[in-house]
Amino acid sequence: MKLIFAASLMICSVNLFSQDSIMLVRTMGKLPFIEYGIGDDRLGGAKMTYLDSNILLKVVDSFKTDYKVQLSKYHSGYIAKENVMILKKQLDKPVVHNTHLSGSFRVYGDNDFDYVNINLDERLPYYSFHLINPSAIAIDIFGVTSNTNWITQLSTAKEIKNTWYQQIEDDVFRVFIELKHPQHWGHSISYDSAGTRLIVRVKRQPAVLDIRKLKIAIDAGHGGDNAGASGVVSKVLEKEYTLLIAKELEKTLKKAGVKKIFMTRTKDTSLTMPERIEMLKAFTPDILLSVHLNSAATDTVQGVSTYYRYIGFRPLSVAILNQMEKLGLKEYGNIGNFNFALNGPTDYPNALVEVAFLSNEKDEKRILSPKFHKAVAQRIYLGIVDWLKSLK
Repeated sequence: MKLIFAASLMICSVNLFSQDSIMLVRTMGKLPFIEYGIGDDRLGGAKMTYLDSNILLKVVDSFKTDYKVQLSKYHSGYIAKENVMILKKQLDKPVVHNTHLSGSFRVYGDNDFDYVNINLDERLPYYSFHLINPSAIAIDIFGVTSNTNWITQLSTAKEIKNTWYQQIEDDVFRVFIELKHPQHWGHSISYDSAGTRLIVRVKRQPAVLDIRKLKIAIDAGHGGDNAGASGVVSKVLEKEYTLLIAKELEKTLKKAGVKKIFMTRTKDTSLTMPERIEMLKAFTPDILLSVHLNSAATDTVQGVSTYYRYIGFRPLSVAILNQMEKLGLKEYGNIGNFNFALNGPTDYPNALVEVAFLSNEKDEKRILSPKFHKAVAQRIYLGIVDWLKSLK
């Protein structure tokens, strides 16, 4: 009897919303994001998209710390309850889809960026992804039906080649932004401060593909109360050696003539991922390099690996991996769609470098060597140079 009663309570706690009722909420807080499902790992669930604040969402169910939100008729996702504010609860009738319309587009540029302004009648959720060969940005805006009858494209746009849209579903509006260069240099999406106009800001390829002209951000992984992995023999902490390698990379770049370098940390500082992302947003880097040391449950696993999330940023991570292998490190691989927070921003090309495994005795011995730190910094630098040469 007790077991049956407990099971009934569990079912009731999940099924908070009936088929005929929903709840309206708006996003809030720093870096709210939607996940594809309820799966989880040490880096969190697989993220679909980061969102701006004050975006309208329709909650249809609840699961632990997340709400399930209906993005369109056939698409849903999950958002943390702490990242939304409730507007209306338990509406008597479901909100009908296809009530929101798109308006005109405006494509233009200023001194630094290109823009696509998309007029909407509500701040609605969106999801963007890269296309390659040819390079383009695609953006799905959920809950929208087209009433777009003109797209004004001005010659002040320097990186945007073409802009168009498709109504891929009755309530999913897909915008295409074709780029002039093969390499994606970054984009950001937000609503205007007071209204419902969606603004896509597109970063242009630098006029001169010279590493000395780039703004480069370096992130030393972990720090402070986040120690990271530890050595299998020496017991040294990952946070200490990522900082040593990051500082060597900074020295190498300065020696090469790079003048604009930003370090997310220069000492044993505790920083959350949102704090790092906010710092990087303020610096507006051309590229970000995050330095980590790997660890595995099996001590025979070893080698170097690089990571990216978006396909348009992959070439940078591949070029760095190719150079790192020249140190005699075993190849662990180039890993895509990686759910690491600093691979998440779409604003700039970024690469996570897992230099070697602290859990492997051979790799660990190399990690302890200051000479190795300098060699790693040199190879990362040469990887960036190779990547830039491939774009000319």
